[in-house]
Amino acid sequence: MPVRTQPLRHYPHNAIKIAVDFDGTVVTHDYPRVGKDIGAAPVLKELVSNGCEIILFTMRDGQQLQDAVDWFAQHDIPLAGVNHDPEQDSWTTSPKAFAHLYIDDSNLGCPIVYDKWMSSRPFVDWGTIRQLLIQGGLIK
Repeated sequence: MPVRTQPLRHYPHNAIKIAVDFDGTVVTHDYPRVGKDIGAAPVLKELVSNGCEIILFTMRDGQQLQDAVDWFAQHDIPLAGVNHDPEQDSWTTSPKAFAHLYIDDSNLGCPIVYDKWMSSRPFVDWGTIRQLLIQGGLIK
C-alpha cells in the first residue's frame, strides 16, 4: 500500500485534525448498539498525546450519536468536534467536517480485517493504522 512521502507532522498547521468514523472504524459494526473493541483507543490516545485533535465523523445521530460520544469520554479521548470542526466556521460554510486526515473503514485503501467471530462485517486494522501513523510521523 502506498504511504505518504511527506511526514504529516510537517503539515503547516498547529495541530493535525483527524476525522474518525465510529462503526467499523473505532468499534465493530453493531449499529444501533456500540460494537466491540478493536484496538482504536490506545492509538487514538497516542495521537492526542502527540498534539493531534480528533473529530468524531459519523452518520450516527440522536441517542446513538451520544453513545459514540460517550465511548470517547469513557476512554478518556477528548474530541475537538463532533461531525464538525468548530474552527472551520471562520472560513467556510461547508457542511463537511474539515480534517487533515480521515480514518474510515469505507475509505479506499484503509486497512481492514475480517474476523467472523468478532463481526459479520470487516473493520479497521488498528495495528496497521498505527504503523502508518508512525511512518507519517504522527506517532513516535
